Amino acid sequence: MVAKPLSESFSRTQVTPAGPSKPLSAPQKALRKMGLLRDIDLALHIPLRYEDETHIVKLRDTRDGDAVQIEARVTHSEVQLRPRRQLCVTVDDGTDTCVLRFFSFYPAQQKALAVGQVIRARGEVRGGFSGFTMMHPAFKPAAGELPAELTPVYPTSAGLPQAYIRRVIAGAMARADLRETLPAKLAWPESPRGKKIHSLREALLFLHHPTPDVSLAALEDRTHPAWQRLKAEELLAQQLSQRMAKQERDTLRAPALIRRHGAWHDKLQQTLPFQLTAAQARVGQEIANDLSRAVPMHRLLQGDVGAGKTVVAALAAMLAIDAGWQCALMAPTEILAQQHFVKLVGWLAPLGVRVAWLTGSQKKKERTEMLSLIESGEAALIVGTHAVIQAQVKFKNLALAVIDEQHRFGVAQRLALREKMEDVGMEPHLLMMTATPIPRTLAMSYYADLEVSVIDELPPGRTPVVTKVISDSRREDVVARIGAQLAEGRQVYWVCPLIEESEALDLTNATATHEALSAVLPGSLVGLLHSRMSVLEKRDVMAKFTQGVMGVLVSTTVIEVGVDVPNASLMVIEHAERFGLSQLHQLRGRVGRGAAASACVLLYGTPEGGRLSETARERLRAMVDTNDGFEIARRDLEIRGPGEFLGARQSGAALLRFADLATDENLLEWARQVAPWMLENEPGLAERHIARWLGGKSEFLKA
Repeated sequence: MVAKPLSESFSRTQVTPAGPSKPLSAPQKALRKMGLLRDIDLALHIPLRYEDETHIVKLRDTRDGDAVQIEARVTHSEVQLRPRRQLCVTVDDGTDTCVLRFFSFYPAQQKALAVGQVIRARGEVRGGFSGFTMMHPAFKPAAGELPAELTPVYPTSAGLPQAYIRRVIAGAMARADLRETLPAKLAWPESPRGKKIHSLREALLFLHHPTPDVSLAALEDRTHPAWQRLKAEELLAQQLSQRMAKQERDTLRAPALIRRHGAWHDKLQQTLPFQLTAAQARVGQEIANDLSRAVPMHRLLQGDVGAGKTVVAALAAMLAIDAGWQCALMAPTEILAQQHFVKLVGWLAPLGVRVAWLTGSQKKKERTEMLSLIESGEAALIVGTHAVIQAQVKFKNLALAVIDEQHRFGVAQRLALREKMEDVGMEPHLLMMTATPIPRTLAMSYYADLEVSVIDELPPGRTPVVTKVISDSRREDVVARIGAQLAEGRQVYWVCPLIEESEALDLTNATATHEALSAVLPGSLVGLLHSRMSVLEKRDVMAKFTQGVMGVLVSTTVIEVGVDVPNASLMVIEHAERFGLSQLHQLRGRVGRGAAASACVLLYGTPEGGRLSETARERLRAMVDTNDGFEIARRDLEIRGPGEFLGARQSGAALLRFADLATDENLLEWARQVAPWMLENEPGLAERHIARWLGGKSEFLKA
């Protein structure tokens, strides 16, 4: 990570008072809340949009809907009470008149708009039978020369007026150390518009105050060379910090888990009731190679739903157990953790391996017993939820930590699991798993510090799932299809987005759906599963469904991951338009796990306007178009952006503010090539560059 102390030039200037006893003003508190603490933070706070105050437009030359600035004299000003209280000010610029209307105003504004005052007003002109009108225009006295640059409008919050933030940013730009952190001999990527990319100072000065002749399109779509400069530097900072995190991990020590032929690892592989796919075998060998080194493994294992990640994790665990160490597997939900536990016990118990079970809902007696088994080392494999990382859990000798659905865990939780070995001066190997395939640009960017393994084939016997998009108005047809599936001895999922009625969101709840299906399917047991049920109730419902006693399971999204019932051949997702694309794909992965032909019905409700939003249509269309998890993930990234796609992984870490992974792949590729060269040849500049862009946030990349 960044060496300490950081370059003083990037940490000494603050926008808050130096004395701790001096109270902060409301605008200073707002700046702090927005994370604008250093001068460089303010310098990198780029305008949201711009207003053109560089010229005056005559009223006679305006058209309805034009956003213009006029200079005129106030000829009439009064407060009208009907139809609602408002300040009406008539102005005349010599070519026509215009009425300025204010529904919210103060005495000081009335005084500034008194008859005889000459003002400049800026806003959208509306024309009608009674003449021109501006609603709530910005205005100021007509004094001084017109500015030569566009006026910036900054992202802000309550208590932070534009005038204040403009003044503070101007001061920060004058103070901030904007010396180049990149060597002059560095070759820059080509700009899309064929111009030389500015220096950082030039780029920032331009973006804070662009000249009126600039192409607004180039500013808005961020293709202007000044924008390209910022995006390239941001991506480089990210690549540098990720690579420095990896370099630091390479200096740490971990147990070297050497594979011993004929040991439990090999025995497990021989006793499995199926053959590993070529992809599973390849990935397993990649993990084994990492574990054999005395350096902490930091590997992401990704594979589509049903690709067989659990058995790969089990084989990795056996390498640790063979060497006399412990392994912990942590899952985000008790349902998923229990699925892993049952599967792993079935594979490992016949070999004599003790598997401990640890969740927050355990009875005290059982929990105490499990904690004792873990501390003594009698339990070689520990499976559980967040309970695994609680302070009272003491491992005898943890060597490998496996985190399933890693994006659902925060940075602090992953760090806590790794800290379980601090007393022996080593770090555990870390294997993170995800069933949400990571698009290439995302892996290149946010996962640049990880080794990535991909299970890119499904086990034999899996059947492709046919996806249908059906309007809620055809619900009866869907219910009839459920009856047909049940008659063939198959099982069905019905997923609802809410548990209770919500007037704000007109969604059918799981409880009502359960009652309705129970009424129309009297010969079959219809179960209900949602997050507010007790652990025992959930366990009972899942056992009945898994054993085939229950024909239909009505559930909220608690069954999104981990549930494996090969006999289930139909998935109905109600109000599918409300779900994210990745979530829809995960839910669809609950069917098609056996030999029977399977289908997923996306049941959508028509909103008041009669049309789905474009985003909803894109999601549903993508689900019909492909079953490929990587293609689904790519489209999901385009729709949602990296921040929402990644979820909890980035808790505390800086997301990309300027770069767009969908359009800036050339800049990302450039940053990936430059980062290792810069770390080797210009480590001081690399440190300053990270400090400028990330501050202390790069610490979170350790996780």
